[in-house]
Amino acid sequence: MNTYPLTEADRALIRAGLEVLEKNFDDGVYNHTVGCALRTKDGKVYCGVNCDGIHGACAEYVTMGIAISAGEREFDTIVAVHEKHLNCVIPPCGNCRQMLFEYCPDILVIVNDDEGNLVKVSAADLLPFAWRPVVC
Repeated sequence: MNTYPLTEADRALIRAGLEVLEKNFDDGVYNHTVGCALRTKDGKVYCGVNCDGIHGACAEYVTMGIAISAGEREFDTIVAVHEKHLNCVIPPCGNCRQMLFEYCPDILVIVNDDEGNLVKVSAADLLPFAWRPVVC
């Protein structure tokens, strides 16, 4: 698995995710407890929070939907955050890994490595042996 060091733009992306979460955090109800920030190839940043409930949506799904709804199709880096997690970064769940793989397998995802350092890895590397749509 290839890892890439964080840039100042990546650290700003983490801060943007934390800011959107701080503005929308819903402690006790748990509807909005994870923030996300996504940077496009041309440098635009989109932010969102999870929408929990009986059929909730992760912050990564919400944020990707916001960016796609704005016409974006070229994605660079994404991060999910919460202030109480290691380095404030949360790894994507299995559903989010699959979504990222299908929409943009080359997007870089900010995660903590095994030593607790922040790194970027491709969505494809986060989901080895991923399910791929079958074309008939």
